[in-house]
Amino acid sequence: MLLRDLCDGIVTPAHPGRGPKPIPLADSTYASVMKVYTGMSGRRATSDIRACHSAGHIHRAPSYNSVFAYLARPEITPLLTALVEDSAAPLASVESQFAADATGFSSSVYKRWYDAKYGKEMKESTWVKAHAMIGTSTNVITSIKVTDGNTNDSPQLPALLDGTARHFTMREVSADKGYLSHANLAAIEAAHAVPYIPFKINSQGEGSAAWQRMWGLFMYKRPEFQTHYHRRSNVESTFSMVKRKFGGNVRSKVFVAQQNEVLCKALCHNLAVLVHAMHELGIEPTFNGAGK
Repeated sequence: MLLRDLCDGIVTPAHPGRGPKPIPLADSTYASVMKVYTGMSGRRATSDIRACHSAGHIHRAPSYNSVFAYLARPEITPLLTALVEDSAAPLASVESQFAADATGFSSSVYKRWYDAKYGKEMKESTWVKAHAMIGTSTNVITSIKVTDGNTNDSPQLPALLDGTARHFTMREVSADKGYLSHANLAAIEAAHAVPYIPFKINSQGEGSAAWQRMWGLFMYKRPEFQTHYHRRSNVESTFSMVKRKFGGNVRSKVFVAQQNEVLCKALCHNLAVLVHAMHELGIEPTFNGAGK
């Protein structure tokens, strides 16, 4: 029912012209998330989608080909991203400390090239990278962005901060050395949070005011710094939770579909976290309709 309530906020665009009406956007989203949740192929997940239709959770049950086509639509990526953020919103009263990191999801798509050095054709599997910010108390994903596997982590942090700030009040943000930059420290402080990012061996104490404040804490109050920074390990636990439950690879062959598949995994994870919060913390989730 959580997924149904979340999808209720999705508005289907008007269908111009003649011909049969398309499957409602809310039903396509629901079916796609269910397909990813089952961890099965499109054909095998069809029976579960039809069961959801029989239970009244969706008005129309898309075929597996319709689900594949839906996941390959680039305009769906912002919608799924908003749904991930909206699914985390009910925990705004619980989370105030956050951590950021990235992880990879492998695919069955290979790229090949001829290597002149070894005189033979080489190949390697392609993969996508999920950049995410999580709440360190419940491991909920508060913001996420999926890119190709070679994208650097550090430039993604401001967007993750913006996505998290839409629903949460941030007190502190921890991340590893890969996110250390003047721009990221300034972005964290602009969000009214305290950054906890360790310095590299060649870092200097001179720089912006934000840089100098963190340098003083890192150099002269190391035990206090490490206590806060250690909360960053929760983001590794979150990635492990997602991959153990919903798989560490993507089935889709097209990059856009791979992006959307990872977003569906993140949404499934957040809904599982909400179920735990309902029983352990007494949270009663309500959604504002991210898809509107």
